[in-house]
Amino acid sequence: MNDFFRKFANKTSELVGSPWAFIIATTIILIWAISGPMFGFSDTWQLVINTGTTIITFLMVFLIQNTQNRDAKALHLKLDELIRSVAGARNELVDLEELSDDDLSRLHQQFKKMRERTNANVADYVEKHIDALHDEIKERGKEQPAA
Repeated sequence: MNDFFRKFANKTSELVGSPWAFIIATTIILIWAISGPMFGFSDTWQLVINTGTTIITFLMVFLIQNTQNRDAKALHLKLDELIRSVAGARNELVDLEELSDDDLSRLHQQFKKMRERTNANVADYVEKHIDALHDEIKERGKEQPAA
């Protein structure tokens, strides 16, 4: 049953996400809107589109969620494999999605501090080298004979 649903959800998501599906949906809405005067814009006429769109939306939520869950799981596995294969990588980052919100927040703060330190180091490095380049340009300017 799971395999059938997976294949069905993937294929349906693929089809529904196509330009043709959008064109068909737009055409249905246009036909419904144009038919309004024929039905006197009745409650039944409105109920048809409301019921149809509600049912389709309800079912699509489950299909899309299934597809997103599979994609997220595959992406996590790929990232976990990369983390495991890189020397010096922090293996505790494998299976991050299993951490509590508090643990994720603490980890986020650690990375934020690392990023701030890196940015400060880069800024110091750039400033130091720009000063050195300015000094070198001044020295070269002094060496040039005046024309």
